[in-house]
Amino acid sequence: MIKLKVKTGDTVLVISGKDRGRKGKITKVFPKAVKLIVEGMNMRKRHVKPRKSGEKGQIVSKEAPFSLSNVKLMCPKCQKAVRVGWKTVGQKKSRVCKKCGETI
Repeated sequence: MIKLKVKTGDTVLVISGKDRGRKGKITKVFPKAVKLIVEGMNMRKRHVKPRKSGEKGQIVSKEAPFSLSNVKLMCPKCQKAVRVGWKTVGQKKSRVCKKCGETI
């Protein structure tokens, strides 16, 4: 299993696919599948059957997971899409921006 460099709540930039160039917040991460869901990205239509009598069926839009390789983390300090490095201070390991060196 790969050690992921992004977490739920991080802001990312989509670098490939139909949503290329858009920024969004990660809502869910699937480490085993190396996929993630970004708020408002990769929308799919889902046809939902009526559950109760008298209720109508509907088409619902929801986010679908896509590959981690399609996104880059946005640095909170320099506001750029960056690669992520690791820095160990004592026993604590933290993520570091490769451009400005700031802890993420």
